[in-house]
Amino acid sequence: MQRKQQGFTLIEILVVITILAILGALVVPKIMSRPDEARVVAAKQDVQAILQALNLYKLDNTRYPSTEQGIKALVEKPTAGQIPGNWKAYLPKLPQDPWGNDYVYLNPGMKGEVDILSYGADGKAGGENHDADIGSWML
Repeated sequence: MQRKQQGFTLIEILVVITILAILGALVVPKIMSRPDEARVVAAKQDVQAILQALNLYKLDNTRYPSTEQGIKALVEKPTAGQIPGNWKAYLPKLPQDPWGNDYVYLNPGMKGEVDILSYGADGKAGGENHDADIGSWML
């Protein structure tokens, strides 16, 4: 009576490792870019929320805050420039972009009446992919 050998051959193990390596090479790059994509989406949502708050500010006070007053005017009543008569808190706090930088506010804007933008992952104007600027004109 012969005993049947149990276990895997070296070829079988190499085939399984090769298949796992191919799957890893296809899946890992897609998973690794997800955090960057999520930050871009979060920045766009923040810009949209700030723009909506600015529109409410304008409805109550007939104008947007000046560049000097900035978007800080959405959480604290301005003390410089034209003081708004019907001011109220429009945001509970000012968000920072997902990369830890302040959003930029321009009045007048370069691409609209006002602009709100994040300089992206690199924190510098311009750039491509995840370093690209994210602004209110993109919404």
